[in-house]
Amino acid sequence: MEHSASRLSSRPPLRAGGAALMLLANPLNLAALRDLAAGPQRLQELMRDLGFPPRSTTRQYLQTLAEMGAVVRRSRSAFPTSVDYEITEGGRALLRVSDTLQTWLQLSPAGPIELGSTAAKSAIKALVEGWGSNIVRALATRPLSLTELNSLIPRISYPSLERRLTAMRQVNLLATQSSHGRTTPYEVTEWLRRAIAPIVSAIGWERRYAEDRTIDLRRLDVEAAFLLAIPLMNLNSELTGRCRLAVEVDDGTSHAFAGVLVSIEAGEVTACLPSLESDAEAWVAGNPRAWLRRLNGAPLEELDVEGEIRLAEAITDALARTASEPQ
Repeated sequence: MEHSASRLSSRPPLRAGGAALMLLANPLNLAALRDLAAGPQRLQELMRDLGFPPRSTTRQYLQTLAEMGAVVRRSRSAFPTSVDYEITEGGRALLRVSDTLQTWLQLSPAGPIELGSTAAKSAIKALVEGWGSNIVRALATRPLSLTELNSLIPRISYPSLERRLTAMRQVNLLATQSSHGRTTPYEVTEWLRRAIAPIVSAIGWERRYAEDRTIDLRRLDVEAAFLLAIPLMNLNSELTGRCRLAVEVDDGTSHAFAGVLVSIEAGEVTACLPSLESDAEAWVAGNPRAWLRRLNGAPLEELDVEGEIRLAEAITDALARTASEPQ
């Protein structure tokens, strides 16, 4: 399978989907949402159910959940100083993201991990840091050494980059290949590729429930998502052709398209290139909301399609299966 990698820039470590995933990485946030899903609670009642964490800590995390639209504070009419905490529609949707995240964690190569555990927090943090620092985008193209990654991601210091790689390898998101000379290439594991399901779920939640409080989807996010997911696609052996998959993104100054060119031979992916320049038999394009709806089972007609409809439909169907639930 052929790939190409261009020089990458690095943004702050939190990118599209990262805020939702980090909310769920915190055991107290997760426990509070699960408890409130059963009904509104006063602070003291909630603290009791959570095992009596410090009042100030509980309030801090509830404030964060409220700022993200996952819970609301409601005053009791009979007691103006008494407040109930209540889960919102966004909070319930965030719990559905947690279900996808839990399914992915159960597939850990080291054995099933329970969401809310220390191991889960470490794995999610490493995933979010790798996603946000563009390590995932770079390694999704091909194995690279630390030195090569340092040249591709210049805005992160060498020690910081090494720390992130070590953290990702320790939780089985990355593996190392046999050393060639003085360098050791890192490569993504299949488990990291299957993280596309919780990542897409988290991005979808942010776009719907916290759009004004989270980071927009950018070019490198789109490319990384496609590059992770496409090698996992299960396609009919009769399918052959090239298809461009494009998502409209805001690069900060204007709207443009980002995506990949996928080549299929007898149902096998033979190339996935982060480019939209070459000729193709099919073209699928749309804004992030239309793509997210398609990945959740919406009809292909919600996207702009040109060329061979059968090819476009087969590829986007396979992507939807890959991105909807880790297998």
